[in-house]
Amino acid sequence: MEKGYLSLVLHAHLPYIRHPEHEHFLEENWFFEAITETYIPLLKVFEKLAEDGVKYRLTMSLTPPLLSMFADPLLQNRYLRHVEKLIELSEKEIERTRWLPEFNRMAYFYNDLFSYARWYFSEKCHKNILTSFRRLQDDGYLEIITCGATHGYLPLMIQKEAVRAQVHYAVEYHTRSFGRPPRGIWLPECGYNPGDDEILRDYGIRYFFTDAHGLLHASPRPKYGNFAPVYCPSGVAAFGRDLESSKQVWSANEGYPGDYDYREFYRDIGFDLEYEYIKPYIHPSGLRTNTGIKYYRITGRTHDKQPYDPYWAQEKAATHAGNFMFNREKQIEYLSTILDRKPIIVSPYDAELFGHWWFEGPQWIDYLLRKIYYDQKTIKLITPSDYLALYPRNQISTPSLSSWGYKGYNEVWLEDRNDWIYRHLHHATKLMVELANTYPEASGVLKRALNQAAREVLLAQSSDWAFVMKTGTVVPYALKRTKSHIGRFLGLHEQITNQRINEGWLQDLEYKDNIFPDLDFRIYSSSESTKRRVENLAMAL
Repeated sequence: MEKGYLSLVLHAHLPYIRHPEHEHFLEENWFFEAITETYIPLLKVFEKLAEDGVKYRLTMSLTPPLLSMFADPLLQNRYLRHVEKLIELSEKEIERTRWLPEFNRMAYFYNDLFSYARWYFSEKCHKNILTSFRRLQDDGYLEIITCGATHGYLPLMIQKEAVRAQVHYAVEYHTRSFGRPPRGIWLPECGYNPGDDEILRDYGIRYFFTDAHGLLHASPRPKYGNFAPVYCPSGVAAFGRDLESSKQVWSANEGYPGDYDYREFYRDIGFDLEYEYIKPYIHPSGLRTNTGIKYYRITGRTHDKQPYDPYWAQEKAATHAGNFMFNREKQIEYLSTILDRKPIIVSPYDAELFGHWWFEGPQWIDYLLRKIYYDQKTIKLITPSDYLALYPRNQISTPSLSSWGYKGYNEVWLEDRNDWIYRHLHHATKLMVELANTYPEASGVLKRALNQAAREVLLAQSSDWAFVMKTGTVVPYALKRTKSHIGRFLGLHEQITNQRINEGWLQDLEYKDNIFPDLDFRIYSSSESTKRRVENLAMAL
């Protein structure tokens, strides 16, 4: 019998980026790169494990913006165009490197990678990889959970109507996508605000995650630390992140991804090769971009990089998987001697770490799940729902307000580079609540305008824009998205209140910002009818 449990949690999220008004939009590449380098490689690993008879349980959050992009025909066709250009480039690279054997092998490697991605995307899942995740869920390998509707940062939403809307649309869209309601939720940025769990309870959510200090600083202090969940007074369970296992995978300095045999992320032929050669495969504006073809390994803390060897990297991934399992065995063996129940170690990571940032990450997961299944008996893989079924009685405690990220208390999303956005978000939410209360029986064009106004508020609330402003990566784009969604909402609000809706402009917004086609603005209402709608959705689920 196992002595304890390991819960691996992958949080798959990208901001909603869709620009039909541009033939080529740079930030859409984030989505295309993630499909090729993260989502399809992970699905390949999961499906091969199942085919080989390896029993595993893994938790994965797929956020509503990501699911919406998976299902969007415009983005589906643009991804095919994107990957076909990469196949063409890899074929040119095979010819260019024919006298450079260490690079030529990798050119063939990338050609196989891109060709497989095209086949998987177009043939196996018919352009919507959501179907592959759903199949793994239905077969019992994945427990897929939800997130905030647009990854809005809940602790900084002062109106409960805003929190409720984020949870409502998340649960509703998830249920439509997967045929069943989510049991758990990944709170955006692990941001927990005491009391929000009552809204989660109203929608049938059974559990959520906090960073380690969110649970360790709970009141009263948790008897089992982070190695068992607590129940909030609402009855919703909170699981805390394990620091030790997280650091081994997260840290590029102390963790596995920084090993010198792994692929170097920051050396890409999109920047290394001559401009005229690479020009057809970067952005049409001439801006150099990543292609995904990278020939070098990390090598060391030096600019002198050596050629990448996938066989060395594969061996190192196997070694690191064994090391991770060994450390979890020792951790659980110790915990089992001091706790009166079997402990659970919760190890959550951003899914995009695996394959995109850490190229060998999917291989590492493959080796880890196989080793846990075949090579030991101390650990068993489990999901939070499975653990709650085994241990339905848990301590009642209230986690502290917390987040993950720098300092762990909101600072990433509320500091001098992004704090200005919140007065606008709060004002827009207040106006949206007033609209929902004023026009509860709206129909026709008015209802469409109200629904679109709600979409614009939700899209403006995405935590990604505040995060980008903090980190300083693509700040102009984050500023533009925040200002454009707020501006579109205010324009709609003015037209609605003045009863002069520009249907042509409305139709254009519906085409550009088309997330959640079945959205109903009335969830922002503070009236009794909203409570009934919540109850009706909960009963339907």
